[in-house]
Amino acid sequence: MATKSVLAQETTMTTHAINITKGGYCLESKTFQSLRPPATPPPPHQPLSITQFILSLLHSSAIPTTQKNFLIMPSTRQSLTYSEAINQIYSLSSSLKSLYNLNKNDVSFILCPPSLHVPIIYLSLLYLGVTISPANPLSSNSELTHQIQLSKPKIAFATSQTAHKLPSFPLGTILIDSPEFISLLTQISKRDCATNHVEVSQSDMAAILYSSGTTGRVKGVSLTHRNVIAPIAAFQKSSAELDPHAVSLLTLPLFHVFGFFLLINEFRWGKTLVLTERFDFEQVLKVVERYRVSDMPVSPTIILTLLKSDLTNKYDLSSLRRFSCGGAPLSKEVAEKFKRKFPQAEIMQGYGLTEAGAVSRIIGPEECNRHASVGRLCGNMEAKIVDPLTGEAFGPGKRGELWLRGPSIMKGYVGDEKATAETLDSEGWLKTGDLCFFDSEGFLYIVDRLKELIKYKAYQVPPVELEQLLLSNPEIADAAVIPYPDEEAGQIPMAYVVRKPGSNITEAQIMDSIAKQVAPYKKIRRVAFTDAVPRSPAGKILRRELINHALSGALCKL
Repeated sequence: MATKSVLAQETTMTTHAINITKGGYCLESKTFQSLRPPATPPPPHQPLSITQFILSLLHSSAIPTTQKNFLIMPSTRQSLTYSEAINQIYSLSSSLKSLYNLNKNDVSFILCPPSLHVPIIYLSLLYLGVTISPANPLSSNSELTHQIQLSKPKIAFATSQTAHKLPSFPLGTILIDSPEFISLLTQISKRDCATNHVEVSQSDMAAILYSSGTTGRVKGVSLTHRNVIAPIAAFQKSSAELDPHAVSLLTLPLFHVFGFFLLINEFRWGKTLVLTERFDFEQVLKVVERYRVSDMPVSPTIILTLLKSDLTNKYDLSSLRRFSCGGAPLSKEVAEKFKRKFPQAEIMQGYGLTEAGAVSRIIGPEECNRHASVGRLCGNMEAKIVDPLTGEAFGPGKRGELWLRGPSIMKGYVGDEKATAETLDSEGWLKTGDLCFFDSEGFLYIVDRLKELIKYKAYQVPPVELEQLLLSNPEIADAAVIPYPDEEAGQIPMAYVVRKPGSNITEAQIMDSIAKQVAPYKKIRRVAFTDAVPRSPAGKILRRELINHALSGALCKL
């Protein structure tokens, strides 16, 4: 498929400087432009790896990081300073090149739970031009088989607990909890690494990250070094976020795009990152108190848990200042209740995709008041709102499918030319599948996934809207809404509800409550109670699992 070159895509964004509204909408091209200050990433033709780029930014910053902690692992009480981390990156990259004959563009499969070693492995491999392909250690054998078929790795990194899930690879599997691996981190000094320098092109593949698979089979998303370098160069932080004493707690998985980008970005700013092996709510509260955590990237699920749990009263959470929230829309009502409970903290919503990286975000206290929005477009990103039926591009205030273009858009899906052609058009536009709109000031709002809209008679019902109403009920801990087949209406909204402990709320009470708040066609017409709503590591509802569950029993008569 012939798509525009990276340089052509980046140049296109400057060709419509006239007829731009205050919200960034270009009347001539019918596109939305970023309102963030322009950023100039390194020239695309300059040889540069992600690791080289962020190391250069770190060295040129005024933030003293030599003896500052980069990573902290509370479960083991271990930590790694920036100085130690940089030395380990150089040592491991040199050791892998000389001992394992790893070459540029080889693929490395990584099946490891969070640890101090994983970020070092990522940055060392990227320094060598080796493509990293991290996967969920909890993946099933069939899921791993599919991912390995897509990525075709030469080598793997695993632990003694996860290695049994992997087949043999041409260059073997390295156990990162073995003495042999530890020696690779320290056996070569930085000054001995000069002879092992690898020239990496920004167009080389840097990572294969796996899409969540919430609407189909998991796909391998191919990201180049340029796809990561450009948004990192454009990424802005508010003055409060640049506090050199800020501490970030990363509860998101490092194999997910959110965790991966955050890891790279925090390293670039010289921040301290606290890693957790798994999400345990009370343990997270203890870690916040012990390490005076100021920043937490979270999913809406965690925001809801913080809001509704009485455990928060047991711990000193006064250090918390910022919650970067992504993965799914967060309602205005929930955000306002959260602000009342944690008045010292701001929720900064954002939106991103594995295929596009960071797309938009809220910056600063004033923008945080736009509770229902996921912010303004990040630098170097442009967007269109397109009617999915006619292809017509809409202006502010109208809903349609969000299309994106910019230097962070993926190269494509590995091993799936058909899916790539369906998602990327010939002009480099990525069709997100998300139903969205921009307001007149350039703030983006996510309505729902197009494929997840419930078709009730002639109407379209967004599940997210109903979920947000359900979650505003103090007796409901979590909820998900799915389409349920109906002979007369086609589909009806059905809710899966997790009651809060001690609650006896009934199906009738739930349906009556929602019916009072929505138009008749949006009413919930069936309720099932469950112990937990299945979600992806990023907090997205796995609706297919619920739909399969609903249709597998005696519930469905069609």
